[in-house]
Amino acid sequence: MKIDSIQNGIVLDHIKAGNAMKIYFDLGLDKLDCSVAIIQRATSGKMGKKDIIKIDSASYDINLDVIGYIDPNVTVSIIKDGVTVEKKKVNLPEKLVNIKHCKNPRCISAVEPGIPQIFKLTDKEHGVYRCIYCETKAGK
Repeated sequence: MKIDSIQNGIVLDHIKAGNAMKIYFDLGLDKLDCSVAIIQRATSGKMGKKDIIKIDSASYDINLDVIGYIDPNVTVSIIKDGVTVEKKKVNLPEKLVNIKHCKNPRCISAVEPGIPQIFKLTDKEHGVYRCIYCETKAGK
């Protein structure tokens, strides 16, 4: 299989095998009008198997909090003129704003329109987030 390198865009590497499609949809990559390559279960010396996403667009503004929430070990590479100009390591965000929705039907964020959906990281070791309004645990 041959996947060409991109000249200008973003490469998401070291995605845990099986997480690429979740990242793809949660970032809204399905709505982009550019080429997006998804490589699933590629052989990796460090990880055994990994997924990779290549976004062929220099103008796409990526939400690192979404990626960090799904898989905090992802590496984000910015490519310009065929050269990696910046590499970022993603971490678990301290707070998620309008990324997840509270599943508690009595939560004020579910009842009142316009209230932001905010979750705070409460257990870094296990990646647990809780709604700041009602303490309901966010589901992945």
